[in-house]
Amino acid sequence: MTTSKKSKAYSPVKPAVHDIPAKAPATAPSPPLSPVEDNQDGTGVIGLDPWLEPYKGGLIHRYSQYKSWKHKIALEGGYEKFSRGYEKFGFQITKTGITYREWAPNAIGAYLFGDFNNWNPLSHPMKRDQYGVYEIELPNNADGTPAIQHNSKVKITMVKPDGSRIDRLPAWIHRVTQDLSVSPTYDAIFWNPPTKYQWKNKAPRKPTSLKVYEAHVGIATTEGRVGLFTEFTANVLPRIKKLGYNTIQLMAVMEHAYYASFGYQVTNFFAASSRYGNPEELKELIDTAHGLGITVLLDVVHSHACKNVLDGLNNFDGSEHQYFHEGPKGRHELWDSRLFNYSSYETMRFLLSNLRFYMEEYRFDGFRFDGVTSMMYLHHGIGYGFSGNYNEYFGDTVDIEAVVYLMLANDMLHTLYPESITIAEDVSGMPTLCRPVSEGGVGFDYRLSMAVPDMWIKLLKEKSDDEWDIGNIVFTLTNRRYKEPSIAYCESHDQALVGDKTIAFWLMDKEMYTHMSTLTHLTPIIDRGLALHKLIRLVTHALGGEGYLTFIGNEFGHPEWLDFPRAGNNSSFHYARRQWNVVDDHLLRYKFLNEFDAAMNRAEEQIGWLSAPQAYVSLKHEGDKVLAFDRAGAVFIFNLHPTQSFADYRIGVPEAGEYMIALNSDDSQYGGHNRVSNDSKFFTTPEPWAGRNHFIQVYIPCRTALVLVKKA
Repeated sequence: MTTSKKSKAYSPVKPAVHDIPAKAPATAPSPPLSPVEDNQDGTGVIGLDPWLEPYKGGLIHRYSQYKSWKHKIALEGGYEKFSRGYEKFGFQITKTGITYREWAPNAIGAYLFGDFNNWNPLSHPMKRDQYGVYEIELPNNADGTPAIQHNSKVKITMVKPDGSRIDRLPAWIHRVTQDLSVSPTYDAIFWNPPTKYQWKNKAPRKPTSLKVYEAHVGIATTEGRVGLFTEFTANVLPRIKKLGYNTIQLMAVMEHAYYASFGYQVTNFFAASSRYGNPEELKELIDTAHGLGITVLLDVVHSHACKNVLDGLNNFDGSEHQYFHEGPKGRHELWDSRLFNYSSYETMRFLLSNLRFYMEEYRFDGFRFDGVTSMMYLHHGIGYGFSGNYNEYFGDTVDIEAVVYLMLANDMLHTLYPESITIAEDVSGMPTLCRPVSEGGVGFDYRLSMAVPDMWIKLLKEKSDDEWDIGNIVFTLTNRRYKEPSIAYCESHDQALVGDKTIAFWLMDKEMYTHMSTLTHLTPIIDRGLALHKLIRLVTHALGGEGYLTFIGNEFGHPEWLDFPRAGNNSSFHYARRQWNVVDDHLLRYKFLNEFDAAMNRAEEQIGWLSAPQAYVSLKHEGDKVLAFDRAGAVFIFNLHPTQSFADYRIGVPEAGEYMIALNSDDSQYGGHNRVSNDSKFFTTPEPWAGRNHFIQVYIPCRTALVLVKKA
């Protein structure tokens, strides 16, 4: 596709009149930049990557834009005050009444109406200030109760310059509900429960080895319906804890009108989806997870917004440029959605405050930022194949405004919440994405290794087992930027969606319906499928990154695919659920994969390979299909050959001594054949082998992996 380019690279955008701060700071501004930042120019990242030297000018410009924004934000008291827009806008409740504020610069008049005034659109006019902020105060009733009843419906009606009226849901509303029997359009709900949720648990410390369980509350039930927060808390959190995952990534929490969008068409940014329950129940879920020692991340969507007008941000005040770009630049042609104007002052306030709101109100521990590639490039990655040439990352196709927003978002989160975690979903390989902002980086803690699942699916679709290229597998798993942490995964929600299949289904297909019972004959297809499912996961976990991720249910080989109810499937929930019954049935072989997943995480917890430097790969034998590497002192041995087992196979090891088995994929408790005794001991020979000064000799059966550790 063709895209319109900026006439000049890195051209700063002059703020429009309505981008002026809504109010001057109430207190003296905090220092705009730390002494370290003030002395930096954004080129610190070149020290790690000299190939960035030719792009020094782009780095300096990017950092100067970041510093300019920090100076502006400092005029409102710095991040601490600027990012608390949710305490100024929307409904603010005090002991004496309710104040409602909304920024709508294009409107020439505004009124609040709802159940509280019998939907009279004229009885409660709002006052406008010089910056286009409308405000109304509603004193408490004579008996001291709020003027707006809890759980009642509200709206704002505005008058456009041409005199016509438009009705909208408040942009900062905390709860919206949908009655599909009446209309697909959401209703705004004034949420002010008489009893607030009482938090019980402190958040756990930031994990050193990130093991992420990507989950969707709605599909987390076996029944053909939308699952609930309360059910997830009671039924799924214990599973996650038992499996050994220390982090949950919650998808589709921000309210979205279309369930089948997987949560990526957000209409109401400050509202947790009412499909799953109410805000207090989401707080209970997060609080309970914290009590179990589990970190909770929100899958945040700041890359675009749903184009809905009646219940979204689009054309909120009657103009298309309030929060978004005008014209083609403000529309994503593939997603059919609106694109934010990150150079707008009030858009910046809205988005940074959105992050702060979820950290404060719901006590999330960080975010997985969706659609980062789309944000960072003017072409949004549509029809664009990234080659790794640095010109792609610093040329005039880069959206510098969006990159600077991400720098500010990461800097704010790590400044205000040093233990917070941020993850970028980026397929482009943008250099410096996971380096600190103070060095000139974008500031994320981790990036998703999106090439890894593509590799596995391609192998399973196109290659026979004896055609697997061990060197290419290793290259893909280790091809990551130095000191920019990555999260590896075999499959996420993307691979499970309709049109594709889970790895388990690619491996075993229709035999999963007939031969997963332990009472049936173990067929060659099921035997292969169980073995490779374990090996693919372990090698990805151990070699692929500094974090690991799985998608809900795939740890036990969930069959089939994921498909939300929609017109094309007669609104069926059949594939929009998790079949926990198959893993809970002890007569089915799913239990073996589940147990191995838990054992894999336990082994990592003991060894700590995710927090260790990259592995040393000592062997890639294409003929034998054997791979060996060591990481964090442990030795990993994989025999991917479909038929050949090897006795007395030499493996180089990092240290002399006695080695023993920490994890054996061929153990019968994981559906294996017990061809290697877990009591086996391996003694080193002091001779160089495979780049190591010592070697051991092992029996390594076909389609088996061993993890060995040195005896203390």
